[in-house]
Amino acid sequence: MALFSDYVTIGEIADVKGGKRLPKGTHIQNEPTAHPYIRVVDLTDYGVDRTNVKYISNSTYERIKQYTISSEDLYISIAGTIGRVGIVPKCLSGANLTENAAKITNINKDFDIQFLLYCLRSPQGQAEIASKIVGTSQPKLALFRIKEIKVPRIPLQTQRKIAAILSAYDDLIENNNRRIRILEEVAQLLYREWFVKFRFPGYERVRMVDSELGPIPEGWEVKKLGDVLELAYGKALKKNERRKGTIPVFGSSGVIGYHDEYLVKGPGIIVGRKGNVGSVFWSNENFYPIDTVFYVITELNLPYCYYALKEQNFINNDSAVPGLSRNQAYLNRIVVPTQEILQKYNDHINPIFSQLYLLDKKNLILRRTRDLLLPKLISGELNVEDLDIAVGGD
Repeated sequence: MALFSDYVTIGEIADVKGGKRLPKGTHIQNEPTAHPYIRVVDLTDYGVDRTNVKYISNSTYERIKQYTISSEDLYISIAGTIGRVGIVPKCLSGANLTENAAKITNINKDFDIQFLLYCLRSPQGQAEIASKIVGTSQPKLALFRIKEIKVPRIPLQTQRKIAAILSAYDDLIENNNRRIRILEEVAQLLYREWFVKFRFPGYERVRMVDSELGPIPEGWEVKKLGDVLELAYGKALKKNERRKGTIPVFGSSGVIGYHDEYLVKGPGIIVGRKGNVGSVFWSNENFYPIDTVFYVITELNLPYCYYALKEQNFINNDSAVPGLSRNQAYLNRIVVPTQEILQKYNDHINPIFSQLYLLDKKNLILRRTRDLLLPKLISGELNVEDLDIAVGGD
């Protein structure tokens, strides 16, 4: 077992720069502009969640344009959920970065960015990050403490071999994610075709009638959300309280980790309550929703309910501390189709959800394997120097 023994600090091999709070009086928006704004809730354990990225106006960008991040930098969250590390995708290169995150930039040419990424994501790297956090009520990772984080100093080609092994798993995961996104788009389109445009099988023979939401098919009903579902509170589960397991833990930005016991039996629906207000997620399996989310209890067809909730316009009840009021949400209206149509929809959507479930399972296995290899490769316990691995720069 040849463990690495020579280490260097981040500050010796790169610069560390902070993001920027939005100027007073400006705001983010859902409508795409040329200037994405990356928040901490967009930063997951595996990269940037592109589905919920917000944007800023040209005038706001001009005021904070020096606080951007490129795909040649590493990001690291420094408040909220601290220690999430990744690289922004090229499509978001040049995005503005929140003040609750920092970038590691101008990385020395003797260090591979992917290797540094895996170093900081490894148990060793996460322990280093945790040791630099200060504060109890509002923990924070200061920029100068990021510079003190240590990483192994090893030959560049060895770094690249380690990164190549680990990134092979990430590439397979991303390929599956692309397939998942396509299937989800198909499912979303099917929902909108049937339940927004009302072009379901046999719609030509169904009369449209007036309702408070406009014309709807005869036999369908408009109901309040509170009449057809319950938004149940999740339960607090801090990161240091999670035990090693395979149960996904859901926060308002999606899966934020894993645990060894579940709170809710799957499949199920999760709705963001604090932070990423109104975000909607699906879990095929048993899951643990934390206290920043609701989970849905309903007798409605779950896939239908999932996409119906994604169409809802949930209102943030507090601009200073974003939060979703359950009572306000219950007043939202939802169109409830006939049982016959819901059953037909179920028959159409189930094969898609089965494929999504299989792809999720494949990704879980790939992540487990990668995460088993990660600490052994980063520590040098697994020696790759003599392995014939094609890497960039050969």
